Amino acid sequence: MNRLVKLYHQMGSPPFFYRVCGLFAPWFLILALALTAWGLIDGLFYAPIDYQMKDAYRIIFVHVPAAWMSLFIYLAMGIAGIMAYVWRMKVAEAVMMASAPIGAAFTVISLATGMLWGKPMWGTYWDWDARMTSQLILLFLYIGVMAIYASYSQDTRKAARMAALVAIIGIINLVIIRYSVYWWSSIHQGASISMTEGSSIRDWDMLRPLLVMAIATKFYYLYSLCQRARVFLLETEKNKQWVHKTLQEKTHA
Repeated sequence: MNRLVKLYHQMGSPPFFYRVCGLFAPWFLILALALTAWGLIDGLFYAPIDYQMKDAYRIIFVHVPAAWMSLFIYLAMGIAGIMAYVWRMKVAEAVMMASAPIGAAFTVISLATGMLWGKPMWGTYWDWDARMTSQLILLFLYIGVMAIYASYSQDTRKAARMAALVAIIGIINLVIIRYSVYWWSSIHQGASISMTEGSSIRDWDMLRPLLVMAIATKFYYLYSLCQRARVFLLETEKNKQWVHKTLQEKTHA
């Protein structure tokens, strides 16, 4: 327990977090690329054809992991927002703001692929049902966090606190997205995989590439988070001695 507490405090230190991210980021990228290649090749070429949707169903190997990540990243951003708002941790601010554009990108991918999937599945690209609408609101929340931060660019600490407040309030939308298909009438199907209700995908040859892609997207998030958070810390801590020392070391390397 003491080691975990010590690690927590160490990770809250901007220079320590910067170094750790620099150490692990390349490995996260390698794992993300390798797993993405495996998942896409497995899903697009080796997974069996669906008896109802034929080959059109293969878009789930991109759509479902992207949708999962849009929620996962917002939750991570919201937790970081709580830490930034309550304890004013610089690293939490970095994680929160680094997560926002990554989560927004995954949300756009989930919406775009969902529309492409919806046309053959439901006969329409878009329907204002609860799941689709709440997912679109999620995108607006990501954009809102980034816009709020940008609007207070002269005072980065105040900008982070205001952005954190938006991120925290938006967490309630995650619950709405998760249970929207059960609370309201929806053309959208329920969860493909559930820890409590089991999986609607019974064929392991279909499920395997989906799980591989889900893991791949998480490693990509970690890689992108590390890179963006490092840049954020260099910009917001530019007057600190550790930043000058780090930049000097890079110059002489």
